[in-house]
Amino acid sequence: MPKKRVDIITMGCSKNLVDSEQLMRQFDALGYEVVHDAEQPSGEIAIVNTCGFIGDAKEESINTILQLAQFKQQQQIKSLYVMGCLSERYMAELQTEIPEVDKYYGKFNYNEILTDLGSEYRADLRFERSLTTPAHYAYLKISEGCNRTCSFCAIPIITGKHRSKSIEDLETEVRLLVKNGVKEFQLIAQDLSYYGVDRYKVQKLPELVARLSDIPGVEWLRLHYAYPAHFPYDVLKVMRERENVCKYLDIALQHISDPMLKQMKRNLTKAQTYELIERIRKEVPSIHIRTTLMVGHPGETDADFDELLDFLRFARFERMGAFMYSHEEGTHAYRQYHDDIAMELKEQRMDELMLVQQQISAAVNQQKIGSEMKVMIDRKEGDYFIGRTEFDSPEVDPEVLIPADTKGITIGEFSRMLIDGADDFDLYASTVQSQA
Repeated sequence: MPKKRVDIITMGCSKNLVDSEQLMRQFDALGYEVVHDAEQPSGEIAIVNTCGFIGDAKEESINTILQLAQFKQQQQIKSLYVMGCLSERYMAELQTEIPEVDKYYGKFNYNEILTDLGSEYRADLRFERSLTTPAHYAYLKISEGCNRTCSFCAIPIITGKHRSKSIEDLETEVRLLVKNGVKEFQLIAQDLSYYGVDRYKVQKLPELVARLSDIPGVEWLRLHYAYPAHFPYDVLKVMRERENVCKYLDIALQHISDPMLKQMKRNLTKAQTYELIERIRKEVPSIHIRTTLMVGHPGETDADFDELLDFLRFARFERMGAFMYSHEEGTHAYRQYHDDIAMELKEQRMDELMLVQQQISAAVNQQKIGSEMKVMIDRKEGDYFIGRTEFDSPEVDPEVLIPADTKGITIGEFSRMLIDGADDFDLYASTVQSQA
């Protein structure tokens, strides 16, 4: 008798992906065939793990639900369930607007799907996941929720207050993942800086990183989504002294002008932001910093935007993402301000920002030519093996392209490569110096 199939589709961020992986492991233990992000869902059950962050993400989630509702009507799937941030935020509206869905779940009660299907959640598997990533790396979610009150952000409305996982539980999870072949970990949270304050009454990120880096088999740890106000500087010492803690920090700054920082409720000033970046670079000289910047927040003037461009040229972030302000219901900005920046101007500012970053990225890459770097080989694609250095996080950062006929390359393993070419965003290497 063939296994029942469940299709799980994940929208949005890597934090959602971890939730999907945990649910997938539960279904796998129940004997289901579990398929993730199939082009054509066709199982007994389809589950959409939605994103509810900004307008574009919400629209994508809704379109996916509607498409699967159509598949259900056409009997390509039998049951359709929806979970995640969008349904946490808009449960009643979704139930009314898309009644074809068998049941909606929120962000944190998705394990009830198992009960509703006549099975039970297995607590003994709570640290286990069915990875959707390549077997050699995984995302490690260290907390849920957020205590910040940024004007534009709906995430605290969706996820509630910050809740740190215990250090011991995270160590257990990492040991299990290492046992299954994972070498590289991306530490993720809505706010790494706050880790531990709720549970231990002090910032515990430095201790957590140190203890995880002590686990045998952990070869790379990379930090994502730190908050700049009250940054836990002690983590820089851990990063500097531990070879397996990547010299990489993802810290979302959003803006630089004092009027904008105040309106965004970011709890720090322009001067403090400059001081933060200078101190990070001084304490970890080789660090690569990824940041996220926003254009088009209500009230952003040409002068504010010019300050942002000047800051970008000064800071020379090795990695930068940007997005346009989205007027989100329930947020402080939605209640207090009009969305007064025209979309055309938002797009123009976005393009200018990205052009400056493209020039910075190209210059950073050119400086790497001739250097020998440790590279993780992720996959083979067309004429190239695709790899990453410690300065490159999966999915969002540049990659290293190595000709597919290069000898001595193994997917899922490290090699030391000589960088011999670069373009605006990617590096090229063709010589294996040695196995790392």
